[in-house]
Amino acid sequence: MTATPTSRRRPALSSAPARSTVPAMRRYLSPTVLGWLVPALIAAVGGMMRFFRLGHPNTLIFDETYYVKEGWSLANFGYEREWPEEPNASFEAGDPWVVLESGDFVVHPPLGKWLIGWGIELFGQDDSFSWRFAAALIGTLSIFVVGVIAWRMFGSVWLGAIASLLLAVDGEHLVHSRTSLLDIFLMFFVLVAFGLLVEDRIRTRRRIDRALEAAGPGAPPSALSRVMGARAPWLMPSSWGPSLGMRPYRLAAGLALGCAMGVKWSGLYALAVFGLLTVAWDWGHRRRMGVRHPWRAALLKDAFPAFMSMVPVALVVYITTWAGWIVTRGGYYRDWAEVNSGWWDVLPGWLPSLAKYHQAAYDFHVGLSSEHTYMSNPWGWIVQWRPTSFYYQTAGPGEHGCTVEQCSAAITSVGNPVIWGLAPVAVLVLVFAWVMRRDWRAGALLATLVATWGPWFTYQERTIFTFYTIVMVPFTVLALTYALGLLWGRGSRRDTTAAEAPTALRTRRLAVGLVLALAVLACAFFWPVWTGTYIPREAWELRMWNPTWV
Repeated sequence: MTATPTSRRRPALSSAPARSTVPAMRRYLSPTVLGWLVPALIAAVGGMMRFFRLGHPNTLIFDETYYVKEGWSLANFGYEREWPEEPNASFEAGDPWVVLESGDFVVHPPLGKWLIGWGIELFGQDDSFSWRFAAALIGTLSIFVVGVIAWRMFGSVWLGAIASLLLAVDGEHLVHSRTSLLDIFLMFFVLVAFGLLVEDRIRTRRRIDRALEAAGPGAPPSALSRVMGARAPWLMPSSWGPSLGMRPYRLAAGLALGCAMGVKWSGLYALAVFGLLTVAWDWGHRRRMGVRHPWRAALLKDAFPAFMSMVPVALVVYITTWAGWIVTRGGYYRDWAEVNSGWWDVLPGWLPSLAKYHQAAYDFHVGLSSEHTYMSNPWGWIVQWRPTSFYYQTAGPGEHGCTVEQCSAAITSVGNPVIWGLAPVAVLVLVFAWVMRRDWRAGALLATLVATWGPWFTYQERTIFTFYTIVMVPFTVLALTYALGLLWGRGSRRDTTAAEAPTALRTRRLAVGLVLALAVLACAFFWPVWTGTYIPREAWELRMWNPTWV
């Protein structure tokens, strides 16, 4: 296998097996098989890390106090109910029935809490493992997904393995995978949507290339309609090329983005940016066909189908995530339209009530500006400047196995320092590669950072936290993977002079190996402060490398 984003060659085996076994080995260990198998194996190891002692601590930590109880409420009643003062002790003891009958005002859509609730129903409310099961499962699956995306984008099984490995050992991803917050689910659906759009681009470009080859050199765009079996729509100039037909992967991406919005509204940013991204790719398709004005063709011919493939689908899916609230009667604001008459009386009662709910939730979000110990500015997110502490406890001698004067147990949502230390460099590499080489992969990854990081710069006065960066973690990993792929090189003598090629190539690849080894070692070193393991306080302080982490 190779390790550059562009090459698909594999190195020759040092000793060839018997001739009769070669076809079988190629069939079972082909790049396609390995492209799926290697990320799956790494995800299995990452899953063990995420499910190991998942029930510890057996108390609700950080914002689990909201989402776990709301998930249980949704699974049992179809909507979120209010809770009395200080309900956690009862809930943690296995008695959730202190819940009140009135609907609770919550400010995030229900899908993520539904997933949490289904995990609770599967393993039982009295088991803290059940509270976090869905998060751990989604976190494990995302390790597999990011590896497949890297393999498909860069054409390298090796780079797919690197992406999966880096995500598996990242601290922020690990902590979120072991904690029932909503952001891990948002991250997963945004990542899946991106992967589906990448697959759509790859397959569409492949169809166009085959058609160009069949049409022959110099064939006009109008000739591609016959070859591709897709005529130009009525009133559309034939010089704009054929219709690109149904795009099932783009439809599936719309579904995934609707799910992302059903977890948190910030999924809407991904819908907007990814929609523009796929139209930009369609411009590239038209340009490859030889269309004289590709932007005009893309905007007038492809933009509307792209919109219809994604936005209405996402909207329908989003509304569907509110089905529990719609079909029941006890949810907050559920009966608002029945007691408040207006022009909306001609509509189904749940629709204006849901609109009222959304208005109230929006007002809450834009007005959230109270001070918080762990609030942070997005400028520092790319280096994990102010991570969020989810849990911190101390113990004395004889408690929790402590053998010194004081021990600490912490769950700090801080990323792997090796990954995030190199993240700014990786972003600069993306910018350079896109500006100088117009590499579509670099441009796509920059677009993901615009969708998952960029919008937060507009909320300078709002209370926001570094743990929101979990949504950009897989794309940061992909950015670093891209940079490491360039560093690894293709092993060609064109990379360096003939005399220097072996040494230069060996040095670059040793550097890549060193980065991966350091990332794994950092994961082992920071494991205690990611998993709430009791260690001497001095050992905890040793892991707080930056004063802003405390």
